[in-house]
Amino acid sequence: MSYKETLLMPKTDFPMRGNLPNKEPQWQAKWDKENIYKKVQERTKGRPLFVLHDGPPYANGDIHIGHAINKVLKDIIVRYKSMRGYHAPYVPGWDTHGLPIETALTKSGKVDRKKLSVAEFRKLCEEYALKQIDRQREQFKRLGVRGDWNNPYITLTKEYEAQQIKVFGEMAKKGYIYKDKKTVYWSPSSESALAEAEIEYADKRSPSIYVGFQVTDGKGVLKGDEQIVIWTTTPWTIPANLAIAVHPEFEYTVVNVNGKKYVVAKDLVDTLTNELNWGNVDIEKTLLGEELEFVETKHPFYDRKSPVILGEHVTLDAGTGCVHTAPGHGEDDYIVGRKYNLEILCPVDEKGVFTDEAPGFEGIFYDKANKLVTEKLEEVGALLKLTFITHSYPHDWRTKKPIIFRATEQWFASIKDFRDELLQAIKDVKWYPAWGETRLHNMVKEREDWCISRQRTWGVPIPVFYGEDGEPIITDETIEHVANLFRKYGSNVWFEREAKDLLPEGFTSEHSPNGEFRKELDIMDVWFDSGSSHQAVLAERDDLTRPADVYLEGSDQYRGWFNSSLSTSVAVTGKAPYKAIISHGFALDGEGKKMSKSLGNVVIPNDVMKQLGADILRLWVSSVDYQADVRVSDKILKQIAEAYRKIRNTFRFMLGNLHDFDPHAHRVSMEELSEIDRFMLVKLNELIEKVTSSYEEYQFSPIYHAIHNFCTIDMSSFYLDIAKDTLYIEKADDVRRRAIQTVLFDTLTALVKLLAPIIPHTMEEVWSYIDGVDEDSVQLTDMPKTSEIPNAEALKTKWENIISIRDEVLKALEDARKEKVIGKSLEAKVVLYPTNDAKSLLSEAGRLEQLFIVSQVEITNDKDQAPNEAQSFEHVQVVVQHAEGETCERCWNVSNEVGKHEEHPTLCSRCFTVLTSTE
Repeated sequence: MSYKETLLMPKTDFPMRGNLPNKEPQWQAKWDKENIYKKVQERTKGRPLFVLHDGPPYANGDIHIGHAINKVLKDIIVRYKSMRGYHAPYVPGWDTHGLPIETALTKSGKVDRKKLSVAEFRKLCEEYALKQIDRQREQFKRLGVRGDWNNPYITLTKEYEAQQIKVFGEMAKKGYIYKDKKTVYWSPSSESALAEAEIEYADKRSPSIYVGFQVTDGKGVLKGDEQIVIWTTTPWTIPANLAIAVHPEFEYTVVNVNGKKYVVAKDLVDTLTNELNWGNVDIEKTLLGEELEFVETKHPFYDRKSPVILGEHVTLDAGTGCVHTAPGHGEDDYIVGRKYNLEILCPVDEKGVFTDEAPGFEGIFYDKANKLVTEKLEEVGALLKLTFITHSYPHDWRTKKPIIFRATEQWFASIKDFRDELLQAIKDVKWYPAWGETRLHNMVKEREDWCISRQRTWGVPIPVFYGEDGEPIITDETIEHVANLFRKYGSNVWFEREAKDLLPEGFTSEHSPNGEFRKELDIMDVWFDSGSSHQAVLAERDDLTRPADVYLEGSDQYRGWFNSSLSTSVAVTGKAPYKAIISHGFALDGEGKKMSKSLGNVVIPNDVMKQLGADILRLWVSSVDYQADVRVSDKILKQIAEAYRKIRNTFRFMLGNLHDFDPHAHRVSMEELSEIDRFMLVKLNELIEKVTSSYEEYQFSPIYHAIHNFCTIDMSSFYLDIAKDTLYIEKADDVRRRAIQTVLFDTLTALVKLLAPIIPHTMEEVWSYIDGVDEDSVQLTDMPKTSEIPNAEALKTKWENIISIRDEVLKALEDARKEKVIGKSLEAKVVLYPTNDAKSLLSEAGRLEQLFIVSQVEITNDKDQAPNEAQSFEHVQVVVQHAEGETCERCWNVSNEVGKHEEHPTLCSRCFTVLTSTE
C-alpha cells in the first residue's frame, strides 16, 4: 500500500499565487454588488462616531503615487476603526474649481472661449470636472478604498456652494472680509492673484544690478553730492520705485571712491568694495539710519523724488543695506509705503505688461523689460554693476512660470483679526507628527491676511454687490438670498442673471438711492472652496459631524487645506474643524530623488496594480515611515511582493492544515493545550496588542514588520515547522493534533482581521476559505481580542529560553549538514551536554525530537563533560551523529523499531500504532 496516502497532508484550494491583478477586480465587483460599505455601516450603527474627513483631490487626470499613499492611509484607518468599536463612515470628496480645468478645456482645441458666454464656458468646465471624477473614482476604488462612492462630496454641487456662501457671509458679518488695494502674489501666466499655498519655489536666472540714486536734498545730514546705492534682482521694478528704505538702527557710511561719494551700510563696505571694484575707499562720514529719514534722492530716469524712509525689514544679509522700494511690487514695500503715505504705483497690467504709468516701457512684458531698464540705467550713468545670479524664486504652482508681486484691488480675509483664536485652536489639536503643530503655528503667527479673490471664471463667485457710490454691499439678507439661489440653481445663476435679479425682491440700500446695483465678478480662491468643507460637508451631512476626528493629507497642506480649513472654521465656529492632523511625506524614487517624467523614475499606481496588484501597493504603504518622505521603485515593490508571498504561504499552510477542523466540534480547552501551544497564544496576544497599539497611534510600519516577523519566524520557522510531525502523522482526532489546529484556527482568524485594513482583497480571499467562521466577510468582524493564558509571563520566559537552546542545536545541525555528516535533519541523532538550567528546561519541553526535527535525541552528562568533538554553545554542547536504525517509510524518521511489525515491516512503532488504530 501507499503509506503516503495515510498521511494527513495539507489540503486547500487556496492558491499559492495571489494573481492579484485579476482577482482583486472580482472581489471589488462582489463588494459593489453586495454594497459592502452599506453593510458595514449598518453593522456599526449606534457605535461611537469616528469621522476621517477626506481632503478633496483635484479632479483632473489619473491618480499619481501621492494619491495612492494618501487614499490607502485613509482607508487603513477607516477600516480599522470600523473593526474597533466605532461607526466610521468615509465620504470621499473632490475639488473641482480652478485654473487647471479652464486650461485643460482651452488647450483641448475643442473650446473657443471667445464664442462662449461665461455661463456656457462654466457649464463645460463642470462637465469636464464630473468626467474626471468618474475617472479618478474608478482608480481609487481599484486601490480597494471603501467608501460612499455613490454619494461623494463635490465642491461644484449646489448644496456645497450654498454652504460656502454662508461661510463667506459669516466671516463678513464678523468683519473679517474686506477689499483693499494691496501687493499680492500675481501670476501673469494665469492672469490672477494667487494665495501663498499656490506658490512653489524653483531656480530662476535673474539680473543682479547695483544702482546709484543721486541725493538732491541732504536735509542737513548729507551734502547733496552723494549717491545712495541700492541692489535688486528685479530691474523691471525700477520704474515703480518711490523710495529707498534704510534700517533706523544700522550705521551707514559715506564713502569716497575716486571722487564719487556713495552711501551704503557700514557693515557692508568691505563686501561692496570687492563686489564693485572700488579700489581705494575713503570713509567721510558715519551716521545712523534714522538720521537719513526724509533725505531726498532723484529717480534715476523719471522726474520724481525718491525719499529715504525707515523700515525694520531691511537686513544686512545681502545688497547694500539701502533697499529699493516699490510699494506696488513688494509686500514689505507696500507695508512701509502705507506708513509713509506713498502712492501704491503698479504700472504692470494683469498680463505682466507695462502700462502708460511707466513711460518708455509701455506694452513691454515685465521680464523683457529687465534688459531695457538696465540699458536705460547705464545710459543715465546710474548703473554701477550688472551680473546674473541663479536663485530660488516663487512660481505659479499650476503653470510653473514665475510670479510677480503686484498691487491690485482684491478681497481679503483678515487673519490678524482672529489670530489669537487660531493659535489657541492649533494648541487644542493632536498632531501626527508632533512637529506639525509648530509648523502651522509659525505660519499663522506671521500671517496678516489671506487674499481670497481670483480673476478667473471657473469658481464660486464672491457674493458681493456694489451700490451706485461704489461701496460693497454684504448683508445677512443678501447672503441668505444668494445662498438659497445657489442651493436651487447652482452658482452659474450669478453669471446668468443681472445684479438686480440676484438681490432679494424689493431690496434697497443707502448706497443706491436709484436702485442701481452691480455684482462682483471675481471668484473665490479654491482654497476657500475646499476650506469650507467643514461647513459644506461635516455640518451639512447627517452621517458626519464637526469637528472631524482626523484630517490626513500630505505635508504641503500645512499651508493649504489644513490652513484654509482652520481659518474658515475658527472664523465661523471659534474652533478647529479637526481634532487631529496626520500628515504624510512625498514619494521619491529608489535613490531618494524627486520623481519626474523627464527622468523616467515615476511610479504610476495604475501600472503597479496591473502588474502586481493593489494589495502590494497597499502593503508597501504600510511598510514605510509615511510621515517622512518615502522611497518607491520597481525593485522596492518587488521586495514587498516577496514579503507578501511569504505571508500568503503562511496563511496557505494554516488553511491546508485546518481542512478537517471544525472549530465548533474539534476545539480543545486551554487545559488540553501543551505548553508550546499556550506559548504561541502568548505570542499571538503580544502581536494583537502591538498591532492594535500601532493602529491607534496611526503607525503602520510596525504592524507590517510585526506581522511579517510573526508569520516567517514565530510561525513558519518555529511552530509550524515543529507542528508538521503531529499534523501529518498522528490520527485525525488525536488530541495533540486538535490542540495544534485550535491554535492555528485562532491564529489564522486573528491574523486575517489584523491585516484586513491593510490588504483587504487577500484577507477577504483567505476568510472565504476558513471553515467555521460565522461572518460572510472579514469586513463585518471586529479586531481580535487577547485570550487569557495562565502564567503567561513565566511561560513566555521559559519558552524563549528553550528556543535559545533550539537555535544552538539547529546551528550544530546546519554545520553537520555542510560537513556531510547528515543530509536531512531527520537523519540525525543529537547528543546533548546541557548546563543544569538547560537540562531542566529540556526535561519539560515535550518531545525533543519534534522540537529539533531530528529522529533521535540523547541527553547525557553535564556540559563540561562533553567530548572534544562536541560543538560548544552558551547553553549546551552538541554532538551530531547519524541516527541509528532504518528510515520509516511513512514518517521518514530513523528508528531501531522499523522491521519489528510483520504486518507493516517498513513502519516505525508510532506509525504502526496510528495506522492500525485508524484501520
